[in-house]
Amino acid sequence: MKKLEQLFKKFLLGILLSIKPVLKNTPLRKFNSESSLLFIRLNRIGDALVSTPLLNQVKSKLGCKVYVLADKKNHFIFHNNPSIDKVMIFDKKLKSFLAINDIIRKHNIDAIVDLHDDVSTTVSFLIALASVKYKFGLEKPNHSIYSHTVERLNPSIHHVVDRILKLSELLSFVPDYEKIRVKYYPTEIKLSEAKKILSQNNPENKKIVGINISAGSKARFWGVEKYKKLAALLKDYSINYILFCSPADINLAKKIDDSENIYPTSDNFSIFAAGIMNIDLLVTPDTSAVHLASIKSIPVFALYVRYKTDDMIWSPYNTKFDYVVTEEPTLENISFEEVKTKLLPFLETTLNVKTNT
Repeated sequence: MKKLEQLFKKFLLGILLSIKPVLKNTPLRKFNSESSLLFIRLNRIGDALVSTPLLNQVKSKLGCKVYVLADKKNHFIFHNNPSIDKVMIFDKKLKSFLAINDIIRKHNIDAIVDLHDDVSTTVSFLIALASVKYKFGLEKPNHSIYSHTVERLNPSIHHVVDRILKLSELLSFVPDYEKIRVKYYPTEIKLSEAKKILSQNNPENKKIVGINISAGSKARFWGVEKYKKLAALLKDYSINYILFCSPADINLAKKIDDSENIYPTSDNFSIFAAGIMNIDLLVTPDTSAVHLASIKSIPVFALYVRYKTDDMIWSPYNTKFDYVVTEEPTLENISFEEVKTKLLPFLETTLNVKTNT
C-alpha cells in the first residue's frame, strides 16, 4: 500500500510540476508592515534552527506578519520567537494539504516561501496547491512550482544559513550579516532550571564543558570507551564537564560516567537546549546541538559524518569551532587520538585553561 501511495504521489507531483505559475518572472512586489508571509519549514530540529536567521531578518527589515508552517518534529523551535506571529503544525494528512488554502485565506497571505534547501515532495505539493500569487523558493529541480526563484548557492562552499538567506533577494532587502544569529527561546522557567542543574554540578564555578553523546542516528554514536577516555582526559583540567544525551541513550551515558555528571534527560527539548546554551564549550556529534551552541557563541568541537556528499558540513554560524570528520557512514573509525590531538589545543585556547599536571 505504501509503495502505491508513493507512486501516486510521484504521478500527481509530475502533473503539478508541469504547471507553470502565471506570474513566472513578473516584477516582484514590495512587502511591508501590512504584508503577511507564510514560511514552510518541515522535517528536523536542525533544519528549523538554521531557518531562524532569515525569519528574524524578515521581521526586522519588513515588519510584516510572519507565519510558519512546521511539523510535529520541529514546530517547538519557532515558539516564543518574537519575530514569528504564529506557528502552525502540518501533519501530512490529505486534509492538511487541502487546508493550505484555508490558512492563506484566514491570514490574508501575500506570499508563500519555501525555506527548504533541497526538494521536498510534501512541500512541493503544498506550494503547487496553494492559491496565492507569489510563491518563492531557491532554484531547484522543482522550480516550475514557484512564481519566482533565486540562485541556490553551491552547498559545497556556502553555509546552509547563507543559502537560506539568499531568499531575502525575493523579499527585496539586504540582511545585516553582522547581526545574523540562529535563534531559539527556551522559557524562562527552563532556563532557570538548567542554570540550577549546572550550578549544582559545578560548586566551584569552573568552566563547564558539555559532552553530548546523542545524535539523530546510532551511526553517529562515537562509542562508550572513547567517551570514557574523553571524560578522563578532561579531569586533568581545572574545568567541570557534564554529559548530555537523549532519554533513549541514558543507559549509554551511565556506562560512560557517574549519574552525577549526567544532565537530566527529558522529552522536553527546551530543557536540553537551555542546558546547552549555558555551558562554556560543547563537544558533540549532533548538528542541532551545534546550532544551539551558536546561539550564545559557545565554542564547539564537533564530530561529523560526511558520507557520499560534497556539501559543506553544518558548522555553527559565526562561532568558534573545530572538528574531526569522516567520509565513512559512521563515527566508529574516528580514533580517540585523532580527537585528542585536535580537541586539546582548541580547549586550552578557547577556555584559557591548562592541565593540572
